[in-house]
Amino acid sequence: MHSCTVVSIEILPHARDLPLPAYATPGAAGMDLRAAIEEPFVLEPGKRAAIPTGLRIELPTGYEAQVRPRSGLAFKHGITIVNAPGTIDSDYRGEVLVALVNLDAVPHAIERGARIAQLVVAPVTHVEWCTADHLPDTERGAGGFGSTG
Repeated sequence: MHSCTVVSIEILPHARDLPLPAYATPGAAGMDLRAAIEEPFVLEPGKRAAIPTGLRIELPTGYEAQVRPRSGLAFKHGITIVNAPGTIDSDYRGEVLVALVNLDAVPHAIERGARIAQLVVAPVTHVEWCTADHLPDTERGAGGFGSTG
């Protein structure tokens, strides 16, 4: 049995005919976000654009929404998100925009209603920093990029 967190969503006029974000399968972590654009848009190679979704959301305090690339768009067409994952904070009330970039060598057309990203709602843990003069050693230590194989 799944627990459910209620999130208020406002559908802006330019998205009223588009489906709400929804989970494609019972085990899906993300919901598809759709392009709320009036006309088809061509994203040229190496270029980026903020694509509107026509949605505003009211996340409960203690949650964030992560805007993530769709694996099919990324693998098949080189379309991904510039700031992946993009974070929507619980106090943000503007329209959800998706910052897409075309990493492919060919232009990619985006149609109205196209599934352009995934939205994952997740809990956030706030921390309080406690300064220390020294941190305990670990097996890994300061090994960085690629240090674990």
